[in-house]
Amino acid sequence: MPIPEDVTGEEIDKDVRQELQSLPKTLAEDVAKNLVMVARLIDEAPESAYGYSRVALRLASRVAAVREAAGFAAYANQKYGEALAEFRAARRMTGNVDLWPVMADCERGLGRPEKTLDMAGAPEVQKLDKAGQVEMRLVAAGARRDMGQLDAAIVTLQSPELAANSVQPWTARLRYAYADALLAAGREAEAREWFAKAVEADRDGSTDASDRLAELDGVEFTDALDESTEADESTEADEEREDREDREDRADRVDDKD
Repeated sequence: MPIPEDVTGEEIDKDVRQELQSLPKTLAEDVAKNLVMVARLIDEAPESAYGYSRVALRLASRVAAVREAAGFAAYANQKYGEALAEFRAARRMTGNVDLWPVMADCERGLGRPEKTLDMAGAPEVQKLDKAGQVEMRLVAAGARRDMGQLDAAIVTLQSPELAANSVQPWTARLRYAYADALLAAGREAEAREWFAKAVEADRDGSTDASDRLAELDGVEFTDALDESTEADESTEADEEREDREDREDRADRVDDKD
């Protein structure tokens, strides 16, 4: 797959670059460039990111960072079985538990929420950092909802991290998930409160909490582009009508002369 000229491979994380040092220099550079493309495209063009991840995997399947990148690319394309296999391979290579929550979410994607809940109660969760534990809580709550256990999902999300006033990278998503679960359970007033709290914490727009809040408040937004289009169409219609009237007037004058 083509690599843009501005991609050098140096853009990757230093830890990944260190992993690639086990490869011949030219091969390491090629793998690095493909990994850069995966990271660059995974949100906006996940199918293309997946393609680059397969190239990197073909070149260096024994590098843990490559297996992890391939896992995330597959995950972004909802290829959950493939993603889980790659994550498991990366974990075997490193012994790291950081991928545990996303592995559990892959089990959800494969329609196995009970397995997700088993993983949520495993000893590995205690080895996760705070962000990983919050992520595991979100995944477990999602599994509860998959099983129709709304009240259990709400309880799962109730935690010191949810109640904390400080804003952390995970705060907006945690509050949003809690609000969404409350709304699904018919607790609209509480849901509105927590969507508002999610908006307060969502500094980078990672959720659509503001839209959900507006929806609950009955606020409707009009797309400015649509308004502009409608105005243009109205202007064109007016011009066409004026042209038609002018043509009719000229025709009338010709008839009068005759």
